Amino acid sequence: MVTSFGGVGAIARAPIGVTRSVPETRRLLERCLEEVVAVARARKIAMLPTAIADTMKFYDGLPPGGTTSLQRDIVDGKPSELEYWNGAVVRLGHEVQVLTPTHAHIYDCLLPQELRARGKLAFPG
Repeated sequence: MVTSFGGVGAIARAPIGVTRSVPETRRLLERCLEEVVAVARARKIAMLPTAIADTMKFYDGLPPGGTTSLQRDIVDGKPSELEYWNGAVVRLGHEVQVLTPTHAHIYDCLLPQELRARGKLAFPG
């Protein structure tokens, strides 16, 4: 639940009230959840058939200004949970041959900022 919300919010630079209300970012949330469910099922983790709909309903009930620690850390230039959230979905999917293009895109887009925050990459002056 938090991985999809945080990753989409971080690349959109928007709180959940915005990401759930803009059709394009709402679809990103749904695609992220679809990938998480596919990876979980491939790893033999039971998922309810309503898991995606239930999570979207949960998102719809969150306060509109809600953000995750990953979002806040990325915006503030601090190290984040990127490797353990979106990066983990990508790695775990790879292990079971499940494609995770949405999470991979989020991870790839945020990685330079994450590396910079960890002192592993310098941006030019």
